[in-house]
Amino acid sequence: MGTVPGGDIPRSDVDPIAHTFAGAALATAGLRRATPLATAALLIGSNIPDVDVFASLGGSFAALALRRGWTHGVLALAIWPFIVTGGLLLFDRWRRSRQAQGPPPHPGRLLIIAAIAVLGHPTLDWLNNYGLRWLMPFDGRWFYGDALFIVDPWVWLMLGGVVFLAHSETRGSQAAWMVFWVASSILLLTVPEPPARMVWSVGLLGLLLMRFWARPGPRRIELGARIALAGIASYMITAVSLNGPARAQVQRELDAAALGPIHDVMLGPIPADPLGAAVVAETATEYLLGHWHWLAEPRFLLDEETIVKRLHEPAVQAAMDHPEVRDFMIWARYPYAEIETGTNGELSVHFRDARYFDNRRLWGPSVQLKALD
Repeated sequence: MGTVPGGDIPRSDVDPIAHTFAGAALATAGLRRATPLATAALLIGSNIPDVDVFASLGGSFAALALRRGWTHGVLALAIWPFIVTGGLLLFDRWRRSRQAQGPPPHPGRLLIIAAIAVLGHPTLDWLNNYGLRWLMPFDGRWFYGDALFIVDPWVWLMLGGVVFLAHSETRGSQAAWMVFWVASSILLLTVPEPPARMVWSVGLLGLLLMRFWARPGPRRIELGARIALAGIASYMITAVSLNGPARAQVQRELDAAALGPIHDVMLGPIPADPLGAAVVAETATEYLLGHWHWLAEPRFLLDEETIVKRLHEPAVQAAMDHPEVRDFMIWARYPYAEIETGTNGELSVHFRDARYFDNRRLWGPSVQLKALD
């Protein structure tokens, strides 16, 4: 019996645009004035835990086993602010050795600002159903907020909007922003919910009118950034708060349907609609699928289609010995297997994750086995 790896690595990196907008919005809201290099600390700190993304360059499923682990855990979160601050102080010293420019940065304030940015990164990551491992390297458990989709257009619109107003004075910057708004609008227009498309269009039109007609001054932009940050914080808190009661109601309805013991329930966020969710309910042998929406009647609909796990079948157990499958299983939340039989009796075992059942691009590793005796 031999094994041959194959398949596509799931691409589910957290949205770096949202992290960057969060850091830039904090700077625009006034933190940039706390000390020189504050804006740099916010932008770098908001993104630095994602250095583990470079593990993906190897093209191995080992990257999944590393993602959102060591660099996002409590130990790294305690160290990153000092690394960011130290790097910026060294940069400032080098810059001053060449030419003194303005007052030096305040180390203590710079450290606090870097810590705010660094801690904001895993908080945003936790909100989606990809999850992260807060306790690494001491504990490898995954934690999932299941509240916001991994690419949230409302975060882009609100936080990106104030950054756009603050940093679109030159023709070059305006051209770059127009490319971004056009590309993001094309992306949003692919979602099926008309209200989402309408809210996006009205919000974007309002931003363009403010920038090119009302032309708000720095004080109003700073106030707008504070309002946007408060609004996004409220939006995220509301999304997290709604998930618990919704999950509890789904659990009650599944228990009442007598479909067997339900071990776990996920209400995974869907694009552009914070009131809707894709439901995955785990039993001992399969995953039940469904849909939830707060404004629908009934709110929860169970699909006829289910996914059988097949994880205890001999071929699947044999395939699990492959290193890439072991790496995938570290990352997988709701793993299952599909088995295909070739013309020569060879078996191809494909590993998947049920939380991404609707997105077939996010397939796991495939292992080919010789005919089992």
